[in-house]
Amino acid sequence: MPPASRKAEKPSSRPVDKVAERKAAFDYEREQKRRDLERAKEEAARQKDRERRQQAVDKAQAALDKAEQEHAKRAAAIQAEVEALEKRSQAEKARWDKEKERLEAALRRARG
Repeated sequence: MPPASRKAEKPSSRPVDKVAERKAAFDYEREQKRRDLERAKEEAARQKDRERRQQAVDKAQAALDKAEQEHAKRAAAIQAEVEALEKRSQAEKARWDKEKERLEAALRRARG
């Protein structure tokens, strides 16, 4: 058991110092405003950073979109050239087959 000699603490019976109390309240308010202002500045800096990052993302996305469009345009032109060459190749093969057939027939007739 704890010793019974301990007495319960009593609230201070000294008179309340109104000037000190007002000064403490004023100091507290001033510090609170300073902290609020600091938080607002930090949030503004974070917002500015977010906006700067978003602008960088938007710029990079626009560059990517433009490059993709240019690539698609070039790829389509190359594909058109491939198709044109394939068509020319088929036409040349048909021409050659016809010419070869004619020349082989002439050779057969010449032989005999």
